[in-house]
Amino acid sequence: MADHSEVSPDTLTVALTDRGIAVEYTDGREVFYHGVPTAVETPHTTAPGKDVHVLVVDEEGTRGVLVYVNERKTGDDILDESGVGRVLVGREEEAMVFPGVTVDGGQYRVTVQVDHAAVDGRVFVFEEDQFEERSFEIVDE
Repeated sequence: MADHSEVSPDTLTVALTDRGIAVEYTDGREVFYHGVPTAVETPHTTAPGKDVHVLVVDEEGTRGVLVYVNERKTGDDILDESGVGRVLVGREEEAMVFPGVTVDGGQYRVTVQVDHAAVDGRVFVFEEDQFEERSFEIVDE
């Protein structure tokens, strides 16, 4: 089994649409997160056992950073080429994915906390597995 490490994200092109959110990787591929995200307040705790992606977008909604949380399937080289970052947090550990945005590790869940005073933009959380995809925007109270 390959070892996986944390990977720093690059700035990616983002398109916010009425059908969902498109993110273009630095290698030209694109991912589309379907549906309008549900607004939730900070902190947001994910459903158990989901793949968790955190997207922090600039005020214009055109550029952002995408970070996978505790994802161990994708090789470091693929993440480096795509511009997607990765953080690994253990139980009761905390990591910063972007200034003002932290994730806390749990046994099966991840908690995303946003300091809105420190973030000049929007923060989205995507939770997915082979059965469903859910999206959230962490909004100010």
